[in-house]
This record gives sequence, structure tokens and C-alpha cells, in this order.
Amino acid sequence: MLGNRRRAPYHTATMKRILPVLLAAALALPLPALAEKTLHMFITSSESALDPAVASDLGTLSLVENLFDPLLRYDYLARPVKLAPNTAAALPEVSPDGLSYTFRLRPGILFTPDPALGGKARELTAADYVYALKRLYDPALKSPWLFLFDGKLAGDAALKRDFRIDTAIPGLQALDRYTLRIRLAAPDSNFLFYLATPAASAVAREVVEAYPGQVGNHPVGTGPFILGEWKRSSKIELLANPLSRHVFQSTAAPATPEDAALASALAGQRLPRVDRVEVKVAEEFQGRMLGFLGGEYDYLEQVPESMTDMVLADGRLKPELARRGIVLSRFPTLQTYYMWMNMDDPVIGGMDQAHVALRRAIALSYNSVEDIALLKKGLALPAQSPLPPGMLGYDAAYRSPIAYDPALARALLERFGYRRGPDGFRTDPAGRPLTLVMHSEASVVGRLRDEMWRKSLNAVGLRVVFKSDKKGEIIKASRLGKVMMFETNWLADFPDGDNFYQLLYGPNAGRANYARFNQPDYNRLYEQARALQDSPARQQLYQGMNNLIHAYNPWVLLTHPISADLRQPWLKNYKRHPVEFTAWRYLDLDVPARDKAFR
Repeated sequence: MLGNRRRAPYHTATMKRILPVLLAAALALPLPALAEKTLHMFITSSESALDPAVASDLGTLSLVENLFDPLLRYDYLARPVKLAPNTAAALPEVSPDGLSYTFRLRPGILFTPDPALGGKARELTAADYVYALKRLYDPALKSPWLFLFDGKLAGDAALKRDFRIDTAIPGLQALDRYTLRIRLAAPDSNFLFYLATPAASAVAREVVEAYPGQVGNHPVGTGPFILGEWKRSSKIELLANPLSRHVFQSTAAPATPEDAALASALAGQRLPRVDRVEVKVAEEFQGRMLGFLGGEYDYLEQVPESMTDMVLADGRLKPELARRGIVLSRFPTLQTYYMWMNMDDPVIGGMDQAHVALRRAIALSYNSVEDIALLKKGLALPAQSPLPPGMLGYDAAYRSPIAYDPALARALLERFGYRRGPDGFRTDPAGRPLTLVMHSEASVVGRLRDEMWRKSLNAVGLRVVFKSDKKGEIIKASRLGKVMMFETNWLADFPDGDNFYQLLYGPNAGRANYARFNQPDYNRLYEQARALQDSPARQQLYQGMNNLIHAYNPWVLLTHPISADLRQPWLKNYKRHPVEFTAWRYLDLDVPARDKAFR
């Protein structure tokens, strides 16, 4: 619960045992600058377990990607995005048939000391990745990331029949201490993207087994940061890992003078560049904005819709903020907002004509022009398909056949038996009272969204009530099929259209497919598209899937946001990445400039 302040995992006694080891190692490394550099950040919701296998919300993933290491990451400067080695010494050797990937790890990368490791650091090995990827199949974890690998690793059916972590499969093999071979059941052009997600990060088996069911409270990784003080749902402190072997590298040709200066400042530098990151939980939009304007946070991504008037005038940064050196940038995020409807729900689900008509009427009641102008303050584009601009597979020419048309919505409802009762609201075709139940986030913006939907649905005669809760709790209930309707968004895990279309793939119901949509033609098209690289042939399949989405309406497609980002004048090396959650490892601070701003 919010405000519950339990400490984990490095309580005082544990830190006393570990710090001497870390400090001894640090003596062998270059000395940091004398002035301590503390990056001040926030996450937008309470963190959950800091476990790569189960973390799924944006805030928790932001922490996890800084504590743990996948084999690959993205080149910080490359646009379009490009993968780069992380713990791997280089990109993998790929067999001619596209099925086998051979990685060689960089020696000397260390898990940080923990009592589970005998209080010592332990070297990362290929076996750690075999263990971590197998662990995603553990049915007890219900990993939301299993869909990335399920059915794709050669022989993984053995892990699903009777899960045992020591079951050997041909798809995952540690050939020696530093050599990992991954073999696929069929070629997958996106597979390397999956290996750059936090879910594919290495974890130490000893740590998982030492804290059964609680490993998310004891994160031990090889990343650029380690966990320091942790006050649940309040404040999280990340400390620069003195054992970190991360060094900045980029093969991207600078596209702008700013990129060239950034590349020069970071070239060959050890990461991270700051000594610590203090992260607060800031669930309310007003608190985030006021915190940034008061210098409490070093940057703010995506100015909240309801707060844009505080910082923008006629689409530009207000002069008084510009005089303070604050920088505004606009960033088209790889993100789609949508309202999904539970296809298994007896009120709104089903594939019969009456239920399809109900969902279609709900979609026709949504006014994107009003949403973008009034709630999103112009910082969004209307969504025509699940794919935002910039994704592989995006078709700029495609237009949705569903547009705002309340008159057509009312006619559809009448035709299929949803009649108005004496109170003006519609009954179902059997004449019973009809009430839609939409979950919503307990926040200022959540309440504004509620009012938008209430107005839209009431205008076509549909009664709706709202159940407010924290987003994490709503997602848990959604996976169990206990939510009728919910407006949410998806931010790309990797920059390919497959990442969005899998959200409606039938076998993913109960995981990322919250709508529980399971339509055979859609599933067939998705499976065909998944086997292809970005191409006109795949784009034609995507158009077929778009048409099915608009025919059955498991989703109401809403918007693709354009993020208005702000950063303080003392922040250095900032460049927002389209896929990765944070840039914390690269960021630096001009401490004198920051101190001067507060004199």
C-alpha cells in the first residue's frame, strides 16, 4: 500500500557486510569527481517486485533495466534504433538458416556481492542466461514476458509439459563458461530485440533460490547501479555500481551538432556518470510538475495533459521558463492509447452480431478531435491502427473505417435491440437493464478521462459506472478476466509491429492480451506476419488484422501521444530513446550550475 515503508533488500546489517567488498573493488577503479552527483528522478506508480521475469509496469522496468543486464542493448545515439552488445562481446554469430545464435560474453562482468553468493562478487557466465530464460517458463511466476519466447526456443515444449529448471533443451545451451548458443524452432526476425528487453536479463540462481518467492525484494545484478535505500512506494535509491564494467560505445554517425557533442562527452567513459539516482514515487501529475518546476527533478518526460498550460503558451515554452534555461523538446513516442473490452464478459463480450454492434457503437461514440484538443492539448495524433508512427510495419496511408459518429452508434443500438428505457438509458436485447463498468486510474487525469467517457456513452444512451483503483491492481484483475473495460496504453518493448499486434493474439489472452480476443482469422494472419520481416507482404497481413480489429472492436483505438519533454539546464548527455525506459546510466550533471540555481 502507498506509504508502507518497509526496507528491502539492503538493510543496514547487510550493507555493512557488503560495503567493504564494494569499496575495496572501487579502489582499483578511477576516482570519481569530488562533488557527488545525484540524479533526481521519479516513477509514476508504486514499484512492484524488482525481478526481470515478472516486472511489467513502466516504473518497475525503469529500475530493473538499471540493475540487471541483458546480452544486448540499444545504441544510445543511433536513429533509427540499432542493437549493440552489452554483456556480449559482439553481436551474435547467426547460422545461415537463421535458427542458431552464438554469443560470447565479456569476461570479468560481476554480480554484486550478496549473502546468497557468500558475501562475494561472482562472475557472470553463459549458464546464468540459460537459467534466466528458462525461468520465464516457470508457471509459478506467470511471467508476462513468456510470450516473447514461448514456442520459439527449440525444444521448449519440455519446459511447458512439466517445468523443471534443470530440464535441458536444445534451444538454450551454455557451450562453455562464456559461450551461449540459442537455437530457434523457426526463424524470427525480431528475436534479437527480445534479448534486449529487461526480461532477458541475467539473474543468479543462488540468489533466486536463497530468497524463495522474495527475489524481487533482493535484486542482485550486474548492471551499472545497485540498490541502496528502499522505502516502499515512496523512495528508491540507486548507487553507482563500483564493479561496473560498462563503458560508453556508439557506432552511430552523429545526426546533429548536439549528438556530436554528446558522443564526444561520453566517448570511452565508464558508466554510470552519476554517483546515485534518487527516485521518488510521484503518482499525481501535479506533484510531478511542481516538483520539476521547483528543481526537485532533473527532467520530466511527457508533460501531463492537464498541466500543459503551466509550461506552454501557444505551443511554446513560457518565456519565464526559457529564461531559467529549461529546455523543451517534442518526442513522438512509440506508444498507443486504447480502450479494450473483455471479449469473455457476458455484457460486452461475444462474437454474435448484437455484442459486436454494442462494441462498435462504443467505438463510434469516441470523439478523437475533442480528446486531443481538450484533454491532450494537441499533443497527440489520432490512432488509425495499433501501430504508432516510427514502428517497423507502420502504414502512413492506412485509415480506420471507424470514425466519431454518434448518430450511427444510436442507429446500430436500436437495430440490434438495445432500446431506451423510461430513464433514457438502454436495456440489453432481452430488455434487462444494461450497465457498462469501466475501470479507471485513481488520479486527476483518470477522473477527467472518466468524464469524457461518461459524456460520450451517455450521448448514445449507454449507462456507465467507473471503478477507480491503482493501475497495477487493475492490470492484475485484467489478467484474470475480471475487468469489463479499461483505457490503457502500450509503449513499445521493441521497435517492430509484432510488439503491438501480439496484444490481440489469442494465445496471449490472460497475459498482454487483456481483451482476451481470440479470433481464428486474426490468429492465422498474425502467425503468418510473425514469420516475415518488414516488407510489403507483411504490411498487407497487418492491414488484414487492422480490418478484423475494426470489424469486431475488441479495442477502441484512441491516440498516439507526442511527448512534451522538459529538462533542467544543469542536466547533461540527455537524449530520449524510443525504446529504452531510461537514460540514467548516460546522464551527467553540472553540479556548480545546479547549486547556483538554488542560491
